[in-house]
Amino acid sequence: MYPIVKHITDLFAAEGNQTYGEDITQTEHAVQCAELAVRAGESDELVTAALLHDIGHLLAATDLAYGNYKHDAVGAEFLADYFSPAVTEPIRLHAQAKRYLCSVEQGYLEGLSAASLDSFHHQGGLMTPEERDAFLAETYSESAIKLRRWDDEGKIQELSLQPFTHYLPQLQASTQRMEQGA
Repeated sequence: MYPIVKHITDLFAAEGNQTYGEDITQTEHAVQCAELAVRAGESDELVTAALLHDIGHLLAATDLAYGNYKHDAVGAEFLADYFSPAVTEPIRLHAQAKRYLCSVEQGYLEGLSAASLDSFHHQGGLMTPEERDAFLAETYSESAIKLRRWDDEGKIQELSLQPFTHYLPQLQASTQRMEQGA
């Protein structure tokens, strides 16, 4: 097991039992999002992004210098030395994907949970047309939108059937590809 995979697993073991305004823990949410990505037939990298998309929240719990409202950037930056952009960029963009969907999709804003609605306001609210265009121009915007939808759906107990370690093969494969320069 790569040292970063052990570090991430240990971080989820230590901090993943926290909640953030939803009725599930951070680990349950991570596992649910990863499971949705697996069921959608996505790559190891996008499954890993789904699993780790909120790692910035866990980092904020261990170091007050990190901010929860910037958890997307914090998580992507933390992971950038170990994972390819196919993992880190959807993570970096997933809060912007929420802003985008709220701006263009009828009823999306109204369907946000209370915690997501609160963070939406702190993350900038609705996008301007220029911000929407800039978001769509990002290479991983479509992956970020998929991730955001799993983020919305991954908040129900029934999807939490697997332990975090069930997704270690995807996590390890994504790290391994980065180590090999793929």
